[in-house]
Amino acid sequence: MKTTGNGAVANEELQQFVTFTLNNEEYAVDILNVQEINRITEITRVPNSPDYVEGVINLRGKVIPVVNLRKKFNFKEKQTDDTSRIIIMEINGITNGVIVDSVSEVLRVPKSIIDPPPPMSADFSNKFIKGIAKMKDRLIILIDIDKLIGGAVHL
Repeated sequence: MKTTGNGAVANEELQQFVTFTLNNEEYAVDILNVQEINRITEITRVPNSPDYVEGVINLRGKVIPVVNLRKKFNFKEKQTDDTSRIIIMEINGITNGVIVDSVSEVLRVPKSIIDPPPPMSADFSNKFIKGIAKMKDRLIILIDIDKLIGGAVHL
């Protein structure tokens, strides 16, 4: 039986994820949700929108709401820079943009190295975490973007 570098069986079913960083931690979303990855562009603020909604962008004539994942996760704010990206995703059938600190890679992960989310205390919700990928040298938190954003961003 041939194994991969992660110790998984070579002919095992793989899942593909787009990995990104937030607050020096590595996260990933299913590649099937991702439409494209763009540099930060001009974002138009929308009055009375939730704090984590940065505003909207014009993407080839289509107005797309943009969510700042740092704010959604209650992380300390950080000024966007040259590595910051907007990941354009289909979330519950609706196109949204998500701002992340940087995008790392497309990763093929064997199902056998994905653990379910660990149990957390009652005051912390991990319902948006699909699992934890145990790579040889790091852990990657797999995000269920549909549960995290919940579809339409209400502006």
